[in-house]
Amino acid sequence: MPNAIIVGASSGIGRALAKELSRDYDLGLAARRTERLKAVGEDVGGAHVASIDVTEDDARERFDDLVDSLGGVDLVVLSAGIGRYNPDLSWPAERDTIEVNVRGFAALATAAVEHFEATDGGHLVGISSVAGEVGSPTLPAYSASKAFVARYLEGLRYRSAVDVSVTDVRPGFVDTPMSPETDRFWECSPETAARQIASAIEKEKDVAYVTRRWWLVSKFLAVLPDRFRADLM
Repeated sequence: MPNAIIVGASSGIGRALAKELSRDYDLGLAARRTERLKAVGEDVGGAHVASIDVTEDDARERFDDLVDSLGGVDLVVLSAGIGRYNPDLSWPAERDTIEVNVRGFAALATAAVEHFEATDGGHLVGISSVAGEVGSPTLPAYSASKAFVARYLEGLRYRSAVDVSVTDVRPGFVDTPMSPETDRFWECSPETAARQIASAIEKEKDVAYVTRRWWLVSKFLAVLPDRFRADLM
């Protein structure tokens, strides 16, 4: 079977995706919380696990070690991310979000692409967000960092050789600890998100909205005049 690495696999979308992909891939799982990660590995019938904090200087080295332990990798999913409600614009909250969602993401995205371009290609999947398509007054660093992820993935797609696929997954509300309380109509389970992400991976989509109704929301936001967007947010 091909090999896949999921970074941020200890909870939420990453954990659900590990179970979904375990049917078709040998897995390498990475996150900061090693004990939770080991439990996920047991749930999916066994996996290589590695403790990786994407904000640490050794994150790329630890990623390379995980690739080596698998004997190579065909698919890398970068699901690690944080979002903190921050209407008071507390700098520590903004700083931590940027460290994980921007610096940490870019560190491992480049490591994955470098590996793919040096071998036989592969598929990089990053989890951005519908939130990246409009600024948020209460989560400004989160929405901005997810816009960075989307544009960074786009840049990697444009520069990479034809044998490297890049997919930008843009979830709306998913029932995870980061999700705000909202109408359940707008929210899906991590398992539903994982199934749709797995489908996007199989089809090697450039951009995938999860759930698909969020594509319509994104188009509505794009044409909404700025003054109305400000009121909406």
